[in-house]
Amino acid sequence: MVDRIMTVNAYTTFDLLDGEIEGHGFDEEALAVLNVTSPKKNPDHVSLQLELDNTQLDSVKPHADKVTLTPAQAREMAAELEKHADKVEAAQSE
Repeated sequence: MVDRIMTVNAYTTFDLLDGEIEGHGFDEEALAVLNVTSPKKNPDHVSLQLELDNTQLDSVKPHADKVTLTPAQAREMAAELEKHADKVEAAQSE
């Protein structure tokens, strides 16, 4: 990814995922970086960051999206991810 906004290194949660951006009148696919982090000093939130490879996108300017979660929200998201992962695994094993 050229002109990357997020820092990507060995500690990044996921890099090179399949990403998709959808908007009014457009739908594009690109490689994506997804990262979960919290502040090193005095952590008070969990951050979820997403950036799609802007060299593969025509419809949006280079950017990264970030959501700040409370610990309770992060745990709720983790539970939802587990639930849906179980659902997909069960469907694939049938």
